[in-house]
Amino acid sequence: MALAEPRTATAPRRVSVLGSTGSIGCNTLDLIGRNPDAFQVVALTAHRNVEALVDQARKFRPEVAAIADPTKYQALKDALANTNIEVAAGPESLVTAASRPTDWVMAAIVGAAGLAPTIAAAKQGAILAIANKECFVTAGDVFLSEVRRHGATVLPVDSEHNAIFQVFDFEGRAAIERIILTASGGPFRETPLEKLADVTPEQATAHPNWDMGAKISIDSATMMNKGLELIEAHYLFDMAPTDIEVLVHPQSIVHSMVGYADGSVLAQLGTPDMRTPIAYTLAWPERMTAPSSRLDLAEIASLTFGKPDLARFPALRVARDALAAGNGAPTILNAANEVAVAAFMEGRTGFMGIVSTVDQTLESMEAQTPASLSDVVALDAEAREVTGRILAARGGN
Repeated sequence: MALAEPRTATAPRRVSVLGSTGSIGCNTLDLIGRNPDAFQVVALTAHRNVEALVDQARKFRPEVAAIADPTKYQALKDALANTNIEVAAGPESLVTAASRPTDWVMAAIVGAAGLAPTIAAAKQGAILAIANKECFVTAGDVFLSEVRRHGATVLPVDSEHNAIFQVFDFEGRAAIERIILTASGGPFRETPLEKLADVTPEQATAHPNWDMGAKISIDSATMMNKGLELIEAHYLFDMAPTDIEVLVHPQSIVHSMVGYADGSVLAQLGTPDMRTPIAYTLAWPERMTAPSSRLDLAEIASLTFGKPDLARFPALRVARDALAAGNGAPTILNAANEVAVAAFMEGRTGFMGIVSTVDQTLESMEAQTPASLSDVVALDAEAREVTGRILAARGGN
């Protein structure tokens, strides 16, 4: 785990939000807005939602607002013309914005696109609140090398990894036997297997517990999200893949657990609200008040757990195989999944075709371990091209 010693927070703490218009970014700004004297916003970035970015910029008055889609530049510039906010557009503008001196950065850009900006933030030695698991999946060793080289601090935002972080005894690491990632099972946990082929994007994005973006909701429905989290946990906590378990927990109350040598299992519990783990990282090493609903176990009455059905969720096997294979396999896994999910959302493949396409891509490629960011980018691009050809050959299956 790339964890530095706790730091004394500046007052106000200078913060940047990469991916500010997504679910994680909006929840982060909600917390910041409730504590305006404690935080100063340095940079806000978005992919293409210029209207939301403009509203956020007018409210939080960052030094810079950047949008990845260059066609949105003029709209952003015109809307913020009467402010002192610097505006920029294009993928490189996100890297430049992330390089601004700051104390804390929320890395919430979805997918592999978030890797370069997050590494740019790491190079300035900031506290990195990581909601972009692809940094670990696509470039685990490369990313952590930059974190260590520049003295950055990594704090996990995913509810599962944040839960583990809160109950993981780093000083007593030798006594830890296993970590247990919990999974809700998504919307199709009990759907008859024969009906999964007919699942629509609208059904796949309707998560029963969490309010998330479309891509991560579909990943949750296939359980690829849990596979990606398994790889992330391996890098974050330096745990062998065989010591990382996945347990289906439909209520999403126990966010994850750590098992110790004496038989103790420590868990972090809370209502399913991403503002809880975000608040933990935003105030770290202190704690701050968050508006999340308070947990009432008496009202919930029962919590249930079960082993994942690998016939229903083959993504878990595919992700474990990729992690075991090592080299560039996790990079290929993530790239192929992003392409396959996009194809499903566009009606170019069926729900069950997502994971089978990823599996076929992995089987079709051999990859050396990426040694640099440019290696990661090249392998990611190659995997996307191969996946595209596979999808075209399948003709929507």
